[in-house]
Amino acid sequence: MPAARAPFTVAVIQDGVLATTEATLAATITRIRDAAAKGAQVICLKELFNAPYFCKKLDASRFDLAEPVPGPTVTALAAVAKELAVVLVVPIYEKQAPGVYRNSAVVIDADGTALGVYRKMHIPHDPMFEEKYYFAPGDSDAPVQPAGMRGPAAEAGGFMVWKTRYATIGVLICWDQWYPEGARITSLLGADILFYPTAIGWHPAEKAEWGAAQVDAWRTAQRAHAIANGVFVAAPNRVGLEPEAGTDGIEFFGHSFIVDPYGRYLAEAKTGETTLIAQCDPNLIEYTRRNWPFLRDRRIDAYEPILSRWIGH
Repeated sequence: MPAARAPFTVAVIQDGVLATTEATLAATITRIRDAAAKGAQVICLKELFNAPYFCKKLDASRFDLAEPVPGPTVTALAAVAKELAVVLVVPIYEKQAPGVYRNSAVVIDADGTALGVYRKMHIPHDPMFEEKYYFAPGDSDAPVQPAGMRGPAAEAGGFMVWKTRYATIGVLICWDQWYPEGARITSLLGADILFYPTAIGWHPAEKAEWGAAQVDAWRTAQRAHAIANGVFVAAPNRVGLEPEAGTDGIEFFGHSFIVDPYGRYLAEAKTGETTLIAQCDPNLIEYTRRNWPFLRDRRIDAYEPILSRWIGH
């Protein structure tokens, strides 16, 4: 038997936004401190954590919300990570270069070192989720990391894992969660846990008819990633009704969760602000994969057709 590995404790912060990015950052730091005081070692924030979800309409002035990496937000949170000896997953709007903007997540290790950036690979274009206007997708070929950052421990096709003090983590972002390919590649790179920082919500007019089904589908897709790959999965979502002039806004529905490699809930939320904390035993990954050897039985010689967008008639 391989040597037993120490468990690690993760937290996901489910919250909304305040009137300014500065106020939201301050409130987030308070939540991080509280999670660390309760034993959290790896803490993940929601997608685009420090700003309202600005993609509800096309507005060129909203590019001003982006900041470079490293920038003021990452610098502030790196100091917090070092002080508390916690790993942070920090999803922000990244200005990579003039005219090149990304939906990104910075991984900061427990010594305060910003390891690098994962950039969202799948970019949606739906009513009030006008992300293709605001974000270039992550690069699939040799993604460029910010200067001075060592980058991921391993990378393939734009997907990455990060060796941190407590665990090897994979980070994907929101719309990525609907694609099993990203979860599979990140798991094959060696992730113990997949984090999916998210901003998903209801169109208020659809909530009565579709609301429960949408939450269930969102959770089920990600629990399936945990089961099929034998990894832990954690998904923090935002909460609250965020208005947009001329519309009903979006009601972000929360329901964040942490699940084990069997898809069992270790912690789950409803629609209010909260922080979920759960201990993850990486030895369960080995146990699960020995008994459900899905990775062993993959027919990698037979999967080339999946590289086509459609293979029917």
